[in-house]
Amino acid sequence: MSTKAEVTTSTNIEIGSTSMGMQTYHHKSDFWGRLTLWSLIIVSFIPPIYFSFVLGYHPGWSAILGGLVGYAAFIGIMWALEPITYYPVLGRSGTYIAFLTGNIANMCLPCSAAAQESIGAEPGTQKAEIAGTLGIATASLTNICVIILTVLGGTAILSIIPQSVQDALQFILPAIYGGVLGQFALKKPLYGLVALVVGMGVLFSPIFSLIKIVLCVGLTVGIVLYMEKLKKA
Repeated sequence: MSTKAEVTTSTNIEIGSTSMGMQTYHHKSDFWGRLTLWSLIIVSFIPPIYFSFVLGYHPGWSAILGGLVGYAAFIGIMWALEPITYYPVLGRSGTYIAFLTGNIANMCLPCSAAAQESIGAEPGTQKAEIAGTLGIATASLTNICVIILTVLGGTAILSIIPQSVQDALQFILPAIYGGVLGQFALKKPLYGLVALVVGMGVLFSPIFSLIKIVLCVGLTVGIVLYMEKLKKA
């Protein structure tokens, strides 16, 4: 009895320590994530302010507001939908890094999913969040290095690459999405088929293009949850 009690106590202590550790981790993620994002927002205003008020190239407030309204009408809905859509895979800290560095759909999301898959972590767990964050961080650092090399020698690099290879670069993003779909479809082939059918249906339907991704994700998740509920019934 005493041995069982000791084991139970030890397990509870470990669970409590892990919970406290994740709380501290999330607290620090919130602090540094908000600090870096707000710092980037402030810094991004420096060039236009310099050009407008120091060099005297201000285009006029009507042009600025007109451009903002036009851009917001076209893409503004994604400002709210993207964080909600990507959060389950990216996690809290991964979301901060992803929205700081960009390239979420074609870099951060696949790298997060691949990192979770490589260690067998179930999406939504603490283990998956840590793995996903490390995957996103590694991808972001690699991306920064590639961007620096491209900026310094982009023209020379492109001149070396054959035209056939340059033409093939347009298929990188579809290949990434296909790889991610295949990665998860191997575990649940039926759900992969559902995602494929829903995706094709939404793609070729006369729907506003900006909501197609969110609609595809929402319908797929809803159908899968309904199928899971039928299994348990």
